[in-house]
Amino acid sequence: MERQTDERPGTYARRRADFAILFFVVLAVGLFAWNPDTLYLWIKALHVIAVISWMAGLFYMPRLFIYHTDAEPGSVQSETFKVMEQRLLKVIMNPAMMISWILGLYLAWSVYDFQGGWLHAKIGLVVLMTVVHVFFSRAVKAFARDENRHSARYWRFMNEAPTLLMIAIVILVVVKPF
Repeated sequence: MERQTDERPGTYARRRADFAILFFVVLAVGLFAWNPDTLYLWIKALHVIAVISWMAGLFYMPRLFIYHTDAEPGSVQSETFKVMEQRLLKVIMNPAMMISWILGLYLAWSVYDFQGGWLHAKIGLVVLMTVVHVFFSRAVKAFARDENRHSARYWRFMNEAPTLLMIAIVILVVVKPF
């Protein structure tokens, strides 16, 4: 039985992820070529799917860091967390973030013409979410080198950052308070 930390399952997982991304891109391009009356709704649906995927990764990554912090460096458990963190970042989070940005900016431009205080605030919060993403990706690299300098308690605190940003973003999008 192959372990998930072996090279072959990792290659297979990467191929599946590449196929999913390709399918997503082909679908988006096909929608723009077809240009149905409901194009806005299709793009909005794809944007929401990408955002949900990105948020799932942002919620899960610090949980992995919490558990990884307790693992002895070089142990089987630590090496497994390294693989999990790398795959989560490269296969789910990075593509989902890029697709979220591309489709979100398209919607901001095509629907709202980049107008509205709520939209500017939302984009500002998404920039902060991206900063959190970059911070987590640097932490993945630090854990890979066995150089984590933070406690499990710190990562529990950092686990709240994406949640608070998500709450504020959803309120801005739904309520449009200004």
